[in-house]
Amino acid sequence: MTALLLGALGLTLSLIAPGILAKAKWPDRAPVAAVVLWQALTLTAVLCALGVVLAAPEELTRAAGSRHPETVAALIFSLAVAATIVIRLLISLAKVTSRARARRDRHRMLVDLLDRVERRDEIPGGEVRVLDGALPMAYCVPGRDPRVVLSDAVLKVLDRDQVDAVLDHERAHLRHRHELVMESFTAFYQAVPGPLRSRAPLDAVHLLLEMVADDAARRRTGPEPLRAALERLADAMPLAEEATGETRRRRLARLDLPDSTPFAVAAGIVALGLLVLPTVILVVPWLARALHAWPF
Repeated sequence: MTALLLGALGLTLSLIAPGILAKAKWPDRAPVAAVVLWQALTLTAVLCALGVVLAAPEELTRAAGSRHPETVAALIFSLAVAATIVIRLLISLAKVTSRARARRDRHRMLVDLLDRVERRDEIPGGEVRVLDGALPMAYCVPGRDPRVVLSDAVLKVLDRDQVDAVLDHERAHLRHRHELVMESFTAFYQAVPGPLRSRAPLDAVHLLLEMVADDAARRRTGPEPLRAALERLADAMPLAEEATGETRRRRLARLDLPDSTPFAVAAGIVALGLLVLPTVILVVPWLARALHAWPF
């Protein structure tokens, strides 16, 4: 049964695959490939839900005619879950996107108002804003008119090369539009019914995107300024370090490691295979019936 097979594949990708991929060690060596694979898992799960919606009605009619109540019940359940996910995904995408844009617009306005213009001369880039603050922090506000925000405490605890590494890291987030990646994963997470959802993709992709930005900064400034910046910022914020210590250790441990091409190639092949699989599952039964009906 095509619909049941697609439903089983979608549940596997939503419940089982995230835990396996989240525990893997290789994504630290090839974060871009790992993000692509996470995106393929999520998109394939959505395609499976769409496939169930397309295939289930016809199969439900045939199953009802053959008087198999257990098959009918399974198809009705699969169709209900898939339709719920598709509808909720569309609503969730609209909500997440609109709320994120409104929040970024307000945040951009606030940092522009609180900007210490006199400190900006020390830092290249018209998108940089410097705020008063006892704690060192650096982040970006993405969008059509992006900002990179630093507290003046960052300028006190980091030297110029380390500040440049931090800026390169944040600019990589902006350049590659990482906020769109996170918004898509957030929308999918909210769309999936509670018993079927996993937070593993959200947490894993967030860390992987930090690693992608680290790699961009490392290519521009070298590993040492970035390493020193991560260590000094963590030392200046010990309370935050308690919650993010493992994340920082993973980011530091990989700075001297080269990108792993074999892992990247393998992840790309698996991602492509996952994306093609739902289409194959849908098309093969139709093709089999078409060949069976062929007069020659």
